[in-house]
Amino acid sequence: MTRSAEIERSTDETRIKLSLNLDGSGKTAISSSVAFLDHMLNLFARHGLFDLVVEANGDIDIDFHHTVEDIGIVLGTAVRQALGDKQGIRRYGFARVPMDETLAEVTLDISGRPYLVYQVELPKVKVGNFDTELAREFFQAFSNNCGCNLHISLLYGDNVHHIIEACFKAFARALDEATRLDQRVSGVLSTKGVL
Repeated sequence: MTRSAEIERSTDETRIKLSLNLDGSGKTAISSSVAFLDHMLNLFARHGLFDLVVEANGDIDIDFHHTVEDIGIVLGTAVRQALGDKQGIRRYGFARVPMDETLAEVTLDISGRPYLVYQVELPKVKVGNFDTELAREFFQAFSNNCGCNLHISLLYGDNVHHIIEACFKAFARALDEATRLDQRVSGVLSTKGVL
């Protein structure tokens, strides 16, 4: 059984093609014209062992907002689609990831209910030409479209690049854990019988 998805989304602001294999090995081909986001998506796929292809064109002459948010939408949709009826998945994922002076933590629940808690104070508004507030927009869009509770906390850190990178790495590791199949799970991990 291949747990994968291919999504295309086209609006007046962005055009995105994305393919995802949850059971991959971390292979990527990512091009969004937002270099910092490309870096985050590459490390997300590598540390989560997901195969990920992203081709995105957006109105980056205005700013990066629409492109970043819409990639979050499409990635969340792809995860939801790749999981299908969620039979046999662990459902919950947790990771705490250090990066030099930074420690970030992500906990998630693929519950079918979107909710983001983002406790990340960023010491700067830019990293290069990337608006750091867009990291939250990406995670909000992902949560809404995947249908998961996503809690991201910065325990401590000073360097804004390290902070966002640690969040993405922890997100990758937690998502890998939550989407992993567990032979002990019969059906779905819920007393309701559905997720």
